Amino acid sequence: MSIQRIESNPRLSRSVVHNGVAWLSGVVATDCSQDIQGQTRQVLQRVDELLAASGSDKHRLLSVQIWMKDMGRDFAAMNAQWSEWVDATQTPARATAQVAFDDPQILLELIVTAVV
Repeated sequence: MSIQRIESNPRLSRSVVHNGVAWLSGVVATDCSQDIQGQTRQVLQRVDELLAASGSDKHRLLSVQIWMKDMGRDFAAMNAQWSEWVDATQTPARATAQVAFDDPQILLELIVTAVV
């Protein structure tokens, strides 16, 4: 079976598609000067782009991992953006954890798996 690698560089591929499943690497905002709502909107837009490039979309999500810098401060605001974006009838398995990022401006990162 073939493996499709999307937006690859020597360290990673932004998406890998194999056997009808797309795995997206960690997606962070491009403008990390924005607050959690702005960063969440950017990340979800980028997820949409990568899913489309992989032959999928947000209606085919299997699993999403959300890593956040400060869940206590930002969870509700991130979740509000998430709820506007996700199809409430097609919600994925989801986990959220608080982590330390190498760049202090990064507030969240998403890792996504979807059916193609």
